[in-house]
Parts: sequence; C-alpha cells; structure tokens
Amino acid sequence: MQANRLIMSVAALLVLAGCGTQRPQEPPARKPAEVKAEIVSLLPAKTVDRQGWATDIYAAFAAQKISPTTQNLCSVLAVAEQESTFQADPLVPGLGKIARDEIDRRADKAHIPGLLVSGALQVRSPNGKSYSDRLNAVRSEKELSEIFDDFIGMVPMGRTLFGGFNPVHTGGPMQVSIDFAEQHVRDYPYPVNGSIRHEVFTRRGGLYFGIAHLLGYPVSYQQPLYRFADFNAGWYASRNAAFQNAVSRATGIPLALDGDLVRYDSIMPGTTELAVRTLGKQLDMRNPTIRDQLEEGKSLQFEDTTLYQRVFALAEQAEGRPLPRAVLPGIVLQSPKITRKLTTAWFAKRVDERYQRCMKRAGG
Repeated sequence: MQANRLIMSVAALLVLAGCGTQRPQEPPARKPAEVKAEIVSLLPAKTVDRQGWATDIYAAFAAQKISPTTQNLCSVLAVAEQESTFQADPLVPGLGKIARDEIDRRADKAHIPGLLVSGALQVRSPNGKSYSDRLNAVRSEKELSEIFDDFIGMVPMGRTLFGGFNPVHTGGPMQVSIDFAEQHVRDYPYPVNGSIRHEVFTRRGGLYFGIAHLLGYPVSYQQPLYRFADFNAGWYASRNAAFQNAVSRATGIPLALDGDLVRYDSIMPGTTELAVRTLGKQLDMRNPTIRDQLEEGKSLQFEDTTLYQRVFALAEQAEGRPLPRAVLPGIVLQSPKITRKLTTAWFAKRVDERYQRCMKRAGG
C-alpha cells in the first residue's frame, strides 16, 4: 500500500515537473478574415473600397511574413494616410509645371539647348497630342511616369536626351521610392505588368513595397516614430543620427544629424568619419577599422560593433548621463513637389499623430 502511494507521489511530481518545464505556447496565428476585418475597422471612415485596401494590405503582410499586429497595421495606415489619403494614385496640384521646370533644370545642367528640349516636346504622341500638351494636362505621378516612358521610347534620341529625366522617383499610396522597389523585387508575389515602376503605381504594388520599406527590417527602436523618420530618410537614419550626436558630444565637433555615417560613393572620409577619427586613440582603433565598422551603419549589427559601443561610452562619460539611441534626423526635405520648408522630423511627427489616432480607434 505504501509502495503504491510512493509510486503515485513520484508520478505526480514528475507530471508537475514536466508542467514546469513546458514552454508557454505562442498565441495561434490569426485567420486572414480576422486581420482584414481589423484593417477595415481601423481605416478612416471616408476611405473608399475599404475591403480592397484591407485585402491588399493583408496580402503584403502575408507575402513578407510580417506580423499583422495592431501596431504594425496602424503604422502602415498612418503612412498611407499621410502620403496619399488612401488614393492609389494621388493627384498633385500643378504637376505639369513642376515636371516641365524639372526637365528644364536638368537639361540646363546637362548642357542640352532649350530649343532642342522644346522641339522634342512638340512631337505628337500616339494619342494625337503633343508631349508638351500632355505634360500641361497631367494630374498624377502615374500619368506623368507613363508620359515619360512613352516619350523616351517614341521620340528620336529620346533615350539619349531624356533617359534620366523622368522626375517621378516615388509613387503609389505610400509614396515609396521606385529605386527601392526595383531593388526589392525578388519575392514580389504578383505578375509584373510591364515594369516594377508600373507596379509601384498600383495599390497592391505601392502597398507591398511601402510596407517592405517601413517594416521589412529589424530595429531596436522603442517607438514607431523613428520608423516613420526612417521611411522618409532611409533605413536606420534615426539610429545613425543618434550615433552622430554621440560623436559630436564626445569630440565637441558639430555634426549634421542626417544619418549618413560614411560616403559610400567615395573612399574619401566624410565629416562624421573624420570626427570619429579624432577619437582613434581613445577608442584604440585605427582608421581602416573605423571605416569598416561605420560601413555597418546600414544594418542592425552596427549596434554590436566595438565602435558603436565605445563611442557611446565615451560620450556618456563626458556628458555624465545616458544618451538617446534614436534621434529624429535633421534633414530638410528636397523635392520639386515641396513648396515650403519641411523636414524629416515634421514628417515623422505628422505620421505619428495619425498612428496615435489609429491606435485609439483600435482601443490600444
């Protein structure tokens, strides 16, 4: 009898021990219908074709294996609302004049005579109108991009004269960079209609590449505000601006907090690299090593480098307090479409306001 009790006690202990070592199970993945329903509920009330937006957003998350948390969904919706108010191909007032001014500016820079440019634009396009007339009537970036694609292919010497003159560098509902899209096309889940440039101007394509740019890289940020700044200024710009701030504090050398740590197009050191070099003895690092580790600034791994950690240690010792690991980059936005002084910080804060409103709609 006692033996049976002993066996039962041992068995009970083993069961309890087994329960104690079991890992907590992750919550099950939500069903597509549940995620889409949440997206519909989070979209602003006046959004047209809410189900269509929800389908394309969900598809982009699923294809890229990005978790559709409420925070991530609200981040995407905040950027799309800021950039296009949920229009796949948003209208740009005065776009024709903006495009023509940009053509003239670039032609002048390339020493192409103005008469030659004007003559080329008077050529009749396949729809019977001259390219000049079509430019004057253009209302969206998609239309403008199509005019240039047509123009470059149809006009004699069009590619020679204007191959690099297409002033449209961003597009779609999140205004994502076309260059970025062309560099991240490998896993694009849709058949490409003509070119990636064309896909960016569709809702599905613009959302896919916009979400990739916003959420498709790992960060250690504690607030989405800095992702919004990176969306405008480039991956890790906020983290790198904080590093530049630390370098400035450690050296006393004023630096532009723009997130650019090295000149990737040149072996010549830029201002940040030169400033870091003045710390070489304190860091116990030679110039080639400093350069090599600064080049890690395009990845999360930069935060694990000896350079990053020692610079912050020196700066915090000099300041007598911890320094931020993320800072809004001090970049003035440059674009033919921008008619007033705007900055990356302004953009990030505007998007963050929309993000906070979205989270309130979610009850978060």
